Amino acid sequence: MFIDKIKIYVKAGNGGHGAISFRREKYVAKGGPDGGDGGHGGNVIFRCDDSANTLLAFRYKRKFTAENGENGGGAKFHGKNGEDIIIKVPRGTLVRDPESGKIIKDMCDDGDFIICKGGRGGWGNKHFATPTRQIPRFAKNGLPGEEKEVLLELKMIADVGLVGLPSAGKSSLLAAISAARPKVAEYHFTTLEPSLGVVSIGGEAGFVAADIPGLIEGASDGLGLGHDFLRHIERCRMLIQVVDVAGTEGRTPLEDFNVISEELEKFSPELASRPRIIAANKADLMVNGVEEFSLIPAVSEEAKELETIANALDYDVVYISAANKLNLKELVDKTAKILETLPPVITYEPEIIPETEVEDDLSGSENVTIRRADNAAFIVSGEWAEKLVGRVNFSDKESLMYFERSLIRGGIIDRLREAGCEEGDTVNFCGMEFEFIE
Repeated sequence: MFIDKIKIYVKAGNGGHGAISFRREKYVAKGGPDGGDGGHGGNVIFRCDDSANTLLAFRYKRKFTAENGENGGGAKFHGKNGEDIIIKVPRGTLVRDPESGKIIKDMCDDGDFIICKGGRGGWGNKHFATPTRQIPRFAKNGLPGEEKEVLLELKMIADVGLVGLPSAGKSSLLAAISAARPKVAEYHFTTLEPSLGVVSIGGEAGFVAADIPGLIEGASDGLGLGHDFLRHIERCRMLIQVVDVAGTEGRTPLEDFNVISEELEKFSPELASRPRIIAANKADLMVNGVEEFSLIPAVSEEAKELETIANALDYDVVYISAANKLNLKELVDKTAKILETLPPVITYEPEIIPETEVEDDLSGSENVTIRRADNAAFIVSGEWAEKLVGRVNFSDKESLMYFERSLIRGGIIDRLREAGCEEGDTVNFCGMEFEFIE
């Protein structure tokens, strides 16, 4: 089964909580606070895997969670950081936001990409000791790790895309010019999934060709198999259009050419405008015997008509026989020569820039929502507010003072006053209720 689009859920690990601890050893006076910090949560990382060419691995496992950081301990023991989780995807996979469809990352290089960052570990109470606050009885909780749903969409990376109607000979051609072994048979839609093959042109030089399942008229509107797989040739630098020049399927070569050209134009005018070579396949069936092939490459009027139209569009026509491996070197050489003049394989720039981690505790306070409920209470909610609650030990006086200072510095108190909050009113802060005092 070929799967090239799937939605998954990823979550980074939460940070461990800081410890509240004091050094207590015999004969050691004034030991002071020694609560250790919590460990950081593990990240969720995407990595390219060249051994995979499908997203089938995500068919049954669609939820990926990194390890949480461990809590800090006494004696300044730092909690263990959570292990990262590495998700391997085929090279050429686009990571998209499922709601907007915007690209987060194009997985086409060798570097790792952190899609979700683990939460920072909370500080232990050793960080809060001052000359005037020598016994801090509070610590910071760890922050939650990032989580999101992402859409994975595979767009294969190939230099050349082989396109054509069913039974035109695309799979036979790929098998003849590369080490790939796609399924070849004498019936339509033999190829049910894209195949890649490396074509050698001598030494270490070569290019990658992709065999796309046969297109039919209306493929750009979703008919047949072509609509689902046309995305796999969007990266291709050029196209080889395979045409049944002998008309073995009851169509003329020009009809073959026009149908594919129209479907490419409907799907993507930019794709249809890329350099193209017409591989006039099954040319050996137009003459009597293989020996005549090299001497009389084109004999039918219908083939000449195709050549006239193609040349007018600046497309080279190469007469070949994929089944008998005739004239394939000319096709490969022409393809390699054109590729030398073309830019590299297309890569897509991110359309969503991940937010950088900000150390300032006030960052995001402007996004806090304040509204009045039916019972006249003021409800405060938002990501910044939830993180602030996680940092506070409400049973400790000094921690409560830190909470109050953060509300003032973050402008929450002023915004409550602007909303009409008066002394004695109830404020629901992320599920915790307080009485507003001026």
